Amino acid sequence: MRTIVLVLLLGCGLLHAQAGTAPWWRWESQADGRLVCSQWSPGEGWKRFAGPYTNAGCREP
Repeated sequence: MRTIVLVLLLGCGLLHAQAGTAPWWRWESQADGRLVCSQWSPGEGWKRFAGPYTNAGCREP
């Protein structure tokens, strides 16, 4: 029983260690041309303008 629990914990730890962050994108509003930096679309009326970036400032490709 302990072996099974240990294997499961190690497996979960390895999966977590491989997970990375989502890329950041610069999004442009179709209504007024504003630009925002976000990992996900701000909603309807926005399209990807540039990216992907590695940080929230959308400065490092």
